[in-house]
Amino acid sequence: MQTKLTKLLGIRYPIMQGGMAWIADASLASAVSNAGGLGIISAMNANADWVREEIRKCRTMTDKPFGVNIMLMSPHVEEVAKMVAEEKVPVVTTGAGNPSRFVKTWKEAGIKIIPVVASTALAKMVERAGVDAVVAEGGESGGHVGDLTTMALVPQVVDAVSIPVVAAGGIADGRGMVAAFALGACGVQMGTRFLVATECTVSAEYKRKVLAAKDISTMVTGRRLGHPVRAIKTAYTNQYAKLEADSNYPDEKLEEYGVGSLRKAAKDGNATEGCFLAGQIAGMVNKEQPAAEIIEEIMTKAEQMMEGVKWDV
Repeated sequence: MQTKLTKLLGIRYPIMQGGMAWIADASLASAVSNAGGLGIISAMNANADWVREEIRKCRTMTDKPFGVNIMLMSPHVEEVAKMVAEEKVPVVTTGAGNPSRFVKTWKEAGIKIIPVVASTALAKMVERAGVDAVVAEGGESGGHVGDLTTMALVPQVVDAVSIPVVAAGGIADGRGMVAAFALGACGVQMGTRFLVATECTVSAEYKRKVLAAKDISTMVTGRRLGHPVRAIKTAYTNQYAKLEADSNYPDEKLEEYGVGSLRKAAKDGNATEGCFLAGQIAGMVNKEQPAAEIIEEIMTKAEQMMEGVKWDV
């Protein structure tokens, strides 16, 4: 299937894997890229040396395009931004901010730049800065979320910019992909579905929780601190919500309560102190599969639904 996204990135299928912190490493990224999508390594809060090692490891595992997701709030963002240019990574996606100050350097290195946006204002801003495409991510997604839903956000971003738009948030199968195309997107980004890929090195407890999730198994916390995140409901998230609702509980202590919780979930499988980020679509994810099988299922269903229909993607 050829769309504006596949042509831009030189990939077989219009599927990008989300840059999930503590989860999206060389193992998962290479598997997704080998299967025809665009695998992503998460730079999260890591320093340049760690990210460089994952990039080089990924290159030993695939000869296909892959990307690095850079969280712009990271304390190491400057050194990581410089390093990906040195390594000439094919694609960079960004989150948690505006990447405009890095665009010139990355462009000079031949990197395709695709920021994740949660509003038309940011989409237009990064388009003016010269990025190649945007991921319009709705609040159904796991991890950091905005206020708008995917259904409302994607068509508004499509109308606001002239660059390709990728839809994200609440997409896990071929039906979601076709819906994204109907909204004007030329591809999809998925995170939650890939959490249970065989090649995903996240903890077994994390995968178990995703596989056991229902449609109402996630909740959003962190609005009080200005960085809301969606995660699977657990004793930890319930306690966080309780503390967040207590006006007498200091912001500093609430911030401290969240430190390290994602790592505890992703790496340690700590069901008591871990925060298991996942999207609302988790209830549709019901088996562990190789990344190639996941992508094949999605594409087969999407192509069946689109047969005989003319799409401008």
